[in-house]
Amino acid sequence: MAAHAKADNWPCWRGVEGNNHAAEDTDAPLRWDLETGQNVVWKTALPGHGHSSPVVIGDHIFLTTADTAAQTQSLLRLDRESGRLMDNWILHRGTLPARIHSNNSHASPTPAFDGESLFACFHTDDAIWVTAMTNSGREVWKTRVCEFKPSAFQFGYGASPLVEDDLVIIAAEYDGRDSGLYALDARTGKRVWKVPRPINLNFSSPIAATIAGQRQVLLAGADKIVAYDPPTGRVLWKVDASTEAICGTVVWDDRRVMISGGNPVNGTWCVLGDGSQAQLWQNRVMCYEQSLLAIKNFVFAIADNGVAYCWRTGDGVEMWKKRLFGGPVSASPLLVKDRLYIASQRGTVYVIAAVPDRFDLLAENATGDSMHASPVAVDDRLFLRCAVGTGDDRKEYLVATGNVTN
Repeated sequence: MAAHAKADNWPCWRGVEGNNHAAEDTDAPLRWDLETGQNVVWKTALPGHGHSSPVVIGDHIFLTTADTAAQTQSLLRLDRESGRLMDNWILHRGTLPARIHSNNSHASPTPAFDGESLFACFHTDDAIWVTAMTNSGREVWKTRVCEFKPSAFQFGYGASPLVEDDLVIIAAEYDGRDSGLYALDARTGKRVWKVPRPINLNFSSPIAATIAGQRQVLLAGADKIVAYDPPTGRVLWKVDASTEAICGTVVWDDRRVMISGGNPVNGTWCVLGDGSQAQLWQNRVMCYEQSLLAIKNFVFAIADNGVAYCWRTGDGVEMWKKRLFGGPVSASPLLVKDRLYIASQRGTVYVIAAVPDRFDLLAENATGDSMHASPVAVDDRLFLRCAVGTGDDRKEYLVATGNVTN
């Protein structure tokens, strides 16, 4: 096998730039096969169950998991080169929520890394908790962010933490008094600011972007898209767009900001992100759990029914649409070079050309029996969290694929 040099990291949900684009010099294989081992670098069995994506830091890979039988929530550490499971650090025990949605997990938020600490976020003990850990497993701090005890819909939690400068920003929007967007000091875990959010169950992760020359934290849900000033939490602008409950993360293209959702209103919305508070277009396509993916002047969507779309961001004109599969889908599409990697819940990863002028299916790859976590690509390897089997026989794995040469 060719030597593998570790250069890049994937430190948080949706990567370094927050757009789910792999680095320009990163590649990934078009095809792999778990049964024959074609282009499979390693495959590691994982304890428990989770929907979080891996983060890749230096020599290691980190991801969260939960064991419902043991009533634990943990942070896992794997060796990046070999895939060997090195550590299972239990952060919470005996405090899992009594009920969550059947399509959710007790370990759905993806951890975040700020260069010094990893931040693992869990819904546990009727609250949102964040733990800061060194990459060697030493706990730096643990903070109860707020109560999180939904009453009308006990669906659990899903928002990933956002690191922005020296802050860890947490969205905890639900039908309770503590519903809000919270910023913690990354060094101490102390609260820096809180912005109240509507009394409304929402699952979207905050994301940071620079749009029209202004750094802003974007969050959708409660029928609005809102931009916040990162240091203070002050509202920069808001637009009446989206729907009540959003799971996906906001994406952007130049001055345009987009989101898709489906509860209770199905749709995809595009607004200006320059503070002018203008909605440019909307349609009725629903991407409920999965995020969109934007490139310059265009945005791609994989709807809940398995139909892929490309729209022009300036005016919403449909460039093409094509059915890939019969649905459903939870994972968000990943851009690697000029290709989109799209994982269905049934375990097939589709590779299509990320071009606006035509639909071009490049490959289909059976990858276990189910996938909920979004793929990650770093240093010519594609990392896939999948599961094999169903019911009591279900087992999760983290798989590293690459263009293997002997």
